[in-house]
Amino acid sequence: MTLVVTVGLGAAVVGVTRCGELGCGVDVGRLVFSGVYLGQAPVAVLAVLVVSGEFSTALIRTTLAAMPGRGVVLAAKGIVLAGTVGVVGTVAVAGSLVTAATVLPRHGFTAAQGVTAAPGFGDGLLGGGGLARAAGGTVAYLVLVSLLSLGVAAVVRDSGSAIGGVLGLLFVPPLVAQMVTNERVHRVLEQAAPMSAGLAVQATTGLRQLPIGPWAGLGVLAAWAGAALLAGAVLLWRRDT
Repeated sequence: MTLVVTVGLGAAVVGVTRCGELGCGVDVGRLVFSGVYLGQAPVAVLAVLVVSGEFSTALIRTTLAAMPGRGVVLAAKGIVLAGTVGVVGTVAVAGSLVTAATVLPRHGFTAAQGVTAAPGFGDGLLGGGGLARAAGGTVAYLVLVSLLSLGVAAVVRDSGSAIGGVLGLLFVPPLVAQMVTNERVHRVLEQAAPMSAGLAVQATTGLRQLPIGPWAGLGVLAAWAGAALLAGAVLLWRRDT
């Protein structure tokens, strides 16, 4: 589902974007990987079910009987989940790149916007260090979202509550930030919110004007994920199953 949504939505956005005579006025990195805005939702749901599914069926008792180390159990789930999401995310990012490389040159994007000619990719291939960082960062973003969701699920345990909590944590702060008129508060919200900060890694233009730098933003998301996993591990250790 993540693969379909990410590539499909990205293709739709790319398909309606045109570059006029006065310039494109869009960030190619954010444009190409725009599908991740919705593509992250199935990742969050999957990550929550990895933990909450066992609690809802009481299979967690069997798991912990076979492996009493609760921190080890959570770490193992995190490793398997991160690997799976990493593979799916890589394929989704590659699909988005190929789609954009085929479509954007036909819509007026030139080398000045990061599109260079290359055989084997239709009319062009997106290139450049900024876009390479955006591509790798998008995969890392999806992995961190999955780990954040895993940690929240370990804390909450209930599937519905955990999914609602994670999606609210991702999508609500950016909406609130748009309604805040105080520039300083708006900037702080964008710097601290996991999605707004994390997706800064996709930016390829105007980096000095960003509320937070690409890698620093991904670091904020990593901090959120680490805190959620730590809280989940502590509560998993202290609670009765």
